[in-house]
Amino acid sequence: MTLPNISEKISPFHLSDEQINFYDNNGYLILRNWIPAPMLECLQQAGAAWIADGSQSDGSDAYYDYKFANRSNGNRVMYRVDYVHNKGQIASLELLGSPYVLGVAESLCGNNFVPTYESMVFKQAGDGEAIPWHQDATHPRSHRIFNYDLYLDESRTGGGALRVIPGTQGQKADICAVNDTYGWDHPDAIDVEMNPGDVLLHDVMVVHGSERTQGKALRRTIYYEFRAAEEIIKDGPWDSTWIDQRMRLIPLGLKRFGEAYPDVAPFMWQASDEFRPQMSEDEAAELRVAHLVHMDGSYCSAGDAG
Repeated sequence: MTLPNISEKISPFHLSDEQINFYDNNGYLILRNWIPAPMLECLQQAGAAWIADGSQSDGSDAYYDYKFANRSNGNRVMYRVDYVHNKGQIASLELLGSPYVLGVAESLCGNNFVPTYESMVFKQAGDGEAIPWHQDATHPRSHRIFNYDLYLDESRTGGGALRVIPGTQGQKADICAVNDTYGWDHPDAIDVEMNPGDVLLHDVMVVHGSERTQGKALRRTIYYEFRAAEEIIKDGPWDSTWIDQRMRLIPLGLKRFGEAYPDVAPFMWQASDEFRPQMSEDEAAELRVAHLVHMDGSYCSAGDAG
């Protein structure tokens, strides 16, 4: 695996060698109280707006980015919003451009990190959809690919907390065998309990999921995935043009974060000239660069585990 050279912490929001080693060994890492309260409050408001907007959607949008589960009584339960940056809430772009995110991305992916996905996955109050055991994506593991999971709400055992099986990130897992043998009660699984403002970093190959909840509180998580540009060139499934389009989000995020939080030291972006993007004048187009193909994950069915 190609490792960034982080011999010591570059900033308070870069990871230490000890943290990186824990992540590499276990496939996850928790960062407590990582997001300041004013930013967290803006993101909680944004999350509420995304759910409200999606709840009014009838599915006829040109880009249907709101995902629902169908219930036996005919009701639909929303559980996911994709491409959050173009949903009318600037807070998501401010978060992306913050040192609280980009310092972590540089620590794990090196200078040429690419923001590859952005979404909010959540469990509705009263009825929260299950996310079955899965691996987000399987790859040759020459580079790290990780998800940055910001919790907007408390997440507890019995209330929809994510379950992770540490150490399963090293190879493709037989998810059906995990389900058939253990159900949700795998002996090595842990419940990751989180507070608002906490961040979970998880390897895209660590086995994880969460049970359906009924009668429980709302639990929302913002997900940003990052990969090294060098990894995408080597393993796909995208090309250099797509990398260029995706990396345009970073200058936009840096600008929005600087405007919203001028008293906070900005992240010093050091992408190489080879990958530094060519910006266009159409910011709206930059905010939603679609994924026409995906790297295969590991699931027990053809369904989208989110």
